[in-house]
Amino acid sequence: MLLLTDEVAQALHDGDPVVALESTIISHGMPYPDNVAMAREVEGIVRAGGAVPATIAVLDGRPRVGLGGEDLELLASHPDVAKVSVRDLPYVVARGAHGATTVAATMRLAALAGIPVFVTGGVGGVHRGAQQTFDVSADLTELATTDVAVVSAGVKSILDIGLTLEALETLGVPVLVHGSDEFPSFYSRSSGHPAPMRVDSPAEVAAVMMAKWSLGISGGLVVANPIPTDDEIPADEIAGIVDQALADLDAGGIRGKDTTPYLLGRIVEITGGASLKANIALVRANARLGTAIAIAYAQTRR
Repeated sequence: MLLLTDEVAQALHDGDPVVALESTIISHGMPYPDNVAMAREVEGIVRAGGAVPATIAVLDGRPRVGLGGEDLELLASHPDVAKVSVRDLPYVVARGAHGATTVAATMRLAALAGIPVFVTGGVGGVHRGAQQTFDVSADLTELATTDVAVVSAGVKSILDIGLTLEALETLGVPVLVHGSDEFPSFYSRSSGHPAPMRVDSPAEVAAVMMAKWSLGISGGLVVANPIPTDDEIPADEIAGIVDQALADLDAGGIRGKDTTPYLLGRIVEITGGASLKANIALVRANARLGTAIAIAYAQTRR
């Protein structure tokens, strides 16, 4: 069912480092042409760092692990690319449609392909007001069951970060923060929540991965990588912007899977594009760290 590029298949066969990349950030996370430029740049960062990039998506109903330039362009510009979480995969595959994979779906397909490291922008979690709406991302349940380390800038700042960290603890998911004693909040290096566990090198992350899975403890890990200092939007500044975007969301009656794309797009509008620049910067930083982790983990297995 999975279609791997020759490059990805050979790297996995040889035990070389491979880094999985999601596709929802391309089709639903950024405007065109910034999205395709970002996708190509991130793949270039992974290659320059010494690993093989494997952007994951569903094209014409076939789960793909590794994409070409034309595939990235299609995801970035085609009007009928569905946002695909794990629950949507069978439907999109059966219909022969195009789908951009979320964190959860990318994790599942990466694990099926044998890729243990995945780089994204931000992880989903418990939405604000979830006590009434029960709006909790499938990313959390996937992290509890699928053996992939997910490198991100933390959970998206539009979420309830405290409740998300509580949920991850309940699900037994290790949350590692790279180089900081505070958990980041996507656009900002700070969130007001302490780091559940701190690590200071890719080798430390790889050691935790190896220890977890060697103990037979299934499920993934969150590796939170704070956005570079020069690129962050201060937490007190972005908080008011997120509140305005949430108010606009409620006024528009937007619900379900359209929530996150709307909020991220609205924040770009309110910040005059500053949040988009921050988003691109944090993805670059995550790609560099994720590549180093993939290399370190591959070395531990040889």
